[in-house]
Amino acid sequence: QAQVVESGGGLVQPGGSLRLSCQSSESISAMGWYRQVPGKQRELVASITVSGFTNYDDSVKGRFTLSRDNAPNTVFLQMTSLKPEDTAVYYCNVHHGIPDLGSWGRGTQVTVSS
Repeated sequence: QAQVVESGGGLVQPGGSLRLSCQSSESISAMGWYRQVPGKQRELVASITVSGFTNYDDSVKGRFTLSRDNAPNTVFLQMTSLKPEDTAVYYCNVHHGIPDLGSWGRGTQVTVSS
């Protein structure tokens, strides 16, 4: 399985921005960014399919953007207009079309607070 590392989290004020990185030891053909808060299930917020299509949860649509910047092993999640409810640990799942068979990183904490 691929080794996956997330980075870029931190503390930001409401309305601010962060750019998360998902770096894999293998070329990424498909992936998903998930987030989880204590006591709740992990939820999918953004994804790239094998065909290259991007999908976003309604809660982040228009604020979060996926990009690859010509880096085959890295996917970025640009997060803007951050809200306190975006606070969570963000995880990256890298796969080849079947998320259940993907590789997970350890996550990066995003905290949106004044």
